[in-house]
Amino acid sequence: MSAKHRNALGRGLSALLENNGTDITGAETKPLHSISEIPISQVQANPFQPREEFDEVALLELAESIKVHGIIQPITVRKLGYDSYQIISGERRTRASRLAGLTNIPAFIRLADDQGMLEMALIENIQREELNAMEIAYSYKRLVDECNLNQDQLGERVGKNRSTVNNYMRLLKLPDNIQAALRDAQISMGHARAIINIDNSDEQQYLFSKMVEDGLSVREVENLVRAAHERKDEEIKATPEAKKKAELPVTFVEFQKSLSSKFETKVKIKADERGRGIVSIPFKSQQDLKRIMELL
Repeated sequence: MSAKHRNALGRGLSALLENNGTDITGAETKPLHSISEIPISQVQANPFQPREEFDEVALLELAESIKVHGIIQPITVRKLGYDSYQIISGERRTRASRLAGLTNIPAFIRLADDQGMLEMALIENIQREELNAMEIAYSYKRLVDECNLNQDQLGERVGKNRSTVNNYMRLLKLPDNIQAALRDAQISMGHARAIINIDNSDEQQYLFSKMVEDGLSVREVENLVRAAHERKDEEIKATPEAKKKAELPVTFVEFQKSLSSKFETKVKIKADERGRGIVSIPFKSQQDLKRIMELL
């Protein structure tokens, strides 16, 4: 992708829409970069749409509103060729318009390549409040994997700091059933963030079951996680290996804590009496390794 294209993305969706560098075809029957009425039958769904589910009741309510007031905010589409358009943003409005029986829909017509489509669609949808946490997390992952962005670049694109981006990306490490519960609003983002601080998947499942059955608050789950860590720390301190670790010089212990904080994983330092040793940085997946390499 060109530097010009990336800079446009950095300024937001509107800037990219105005970037003629994304044009791929000159075929047009409607004026580009302006709002036109187009047949809704010629509008195709966006294959890059990150949202998997649409609330049917909310769609029907929007359809009724459209019958009365029409489309307040035009959708944005890209031109595929003669009489053919693909949604960049406005999937929900388009579906509701079909339910309302509209034959035409107001649209801002744009030409864009697939890379631009992907970034525009993901960024546009991430900025919408109705996306659930898992949809946001998967959208972030697609921007990282498919658009070759690191987490700092991703944060710039979506207007979030690296910590916020990382919190969403970490949700993808949760077991599938816990991700589904978060997606379906059975648990909150706070619950999920507490559970993910437990490394053992069996312990995660136990805590998740207890949380759902007992209706635990986020604070109560955080307290259980903290207690679990304290028990584990006590068990570790009681082992012979832990006693050896206690002999690690204070300076090395501080280095170990600092590195663990920086890489967000449990870094281990082993050193002999002469100060020679090994630094071990564990990772949980290829994506986690990529994240660590970027920090290095």
